[in-house]
Amino acid sequence: MDALPLEEGAVVQGHLKGVPFPVVLAKPVFTNQDGSTGVLYLASSDLLLDYGRLTAIDQKRWSVEVFHKAIKSNTGLARSPTHTVRTQSNHFFASIYAFFILELLKPKHPMNPFALRSKPYIKALQASFAELQRLTT
Repeated sequence: MDALPLEEGAVVQGHLKGVPFPVVLAKPVFTNQDGSTGVLYLASSDLLLDYGRLTAIDQKRWSVEVFHKAIKSNTGLARSPTHTVRTQSNHFFASIYAFFILELLKPKHPMNPFALRSKPYIKALQASFAELQRLTT
């Protein structure tokens, strides 16, 4: 990729090693939240795409990636201890439902999803500890 003269805002048609058909290539440059510069290399087999359409498709694709990462990170979807179809289905449904609830709570509580999801755990631990204290006295 570095040998190709890719300029921001333009697409170049070319071949990639190991890909048996031509592709269009683009190199969007962006600024991260911390002020650093990032470079992204995009490729598509649709030779009719221009730079704007190629980057628009990537933006849509990226939002799907963010959704999947949020669901896996915030709901435990990837850490399913289940083995049967029924329990896997139940775990999947519970994870999607938990994600839905977290999304509903997001506008009301200005905290990150990790802090938001830990609040019920902390409340449950406090209640358990209080009950344990009551039982021991």
